[in-house]
Amino acid sequence: MNSASTPPIALTIAGSDSGGGAGIQADLKTFSALGVYGASVVTALTAQNTREVRAIHDVGAEFIAAQMDCVFDDLRVQAIKIGMLSQTEVIETIAERLADKTDIPLVLDPVMVAKSGDPLLHPQAIDSLRDRLLPMATLITPNLPEAAMLLDIAEPKTRQQMQDAAKALLDFGARGVLMKGGHLHDSDVGESTDFFLSRSTELWLPAKRIDTPNTHGTGCTLSSAIAAGLAKGQNLESAVREAKVYISEAIVASGHLQIGSGHGPVHHFYRWW
Repeated sequence: MNSASTPPIALTIAGSDSGGGAGIQADLKTFSALGVYGASVVTALTAQNTREVRAIHDVGAEFIAAQMDCVFDDLRVQAIKIGMLSQTEVIETIAERLADKTDIPLVLDPVMVAKSGDPLLHPQAIDSLRDRLLPMATLITPNLPEAAMLLDIAEPKTRQQMQDAAKALLDFGARGVLMKGGHLHDSDVGESTDFFLSRSTELWLPAKRIDTPNTHGTGCTLSSAIAAGLAKGQNLESAVREAKVYISEAIVASGHLQIGSGHGPVHHFYRWW
């Protein structure tokens, strides 16, 4: 008798991080930590560690399409997370391949700049990302600099400006926005507060600010944790709330790891080792 069961499946479409702390590697670790089977489509290869991004090799749009076709032809994907997309052609190809997948929740993390400050998205691709993929997203998870780049505005400096930016992004068609407030200047120095906005909900999500250099891959991990929750059937607000708890605890536990000499990774498997 076959007693095998099929776990929830989530797909990450993102770049690879050779240092293992962000990108595809962080996404798959997060899926696994939260009880979800992870599939992947690699959009770019990076020569990267905890200190810097030394080189980026873009994967061609045709091969990205082939990866997506293989995954969807065989696996029952229940949530999708999109991360690093560096080229307009790649964004267009992914949007075309997902056009008939509107029943699958989609979390879009608009990765534009690495933790080291290195750019990861060609400037001409920003319009394509905003106009083609934002309207398809169940949730978009920008930090404040990314929101400013998407909207072509000055970086929000106050909570009111943060709310206004979230509302402006929602107008592009996404069903929800999680505005990450780690860069917010007028917030309590002891807190890192995010703002969640959907068509029916406005919610501030405070968390204690952790004094640690180990923040590499936090955005990737948060968006993947949300996708994992959606793959398991959670509603959007519940998935966001639980993901916020997970990333906060993973950051707290990051001090138990000593990985590299720059911005180390969060501890994805803090519940086990």
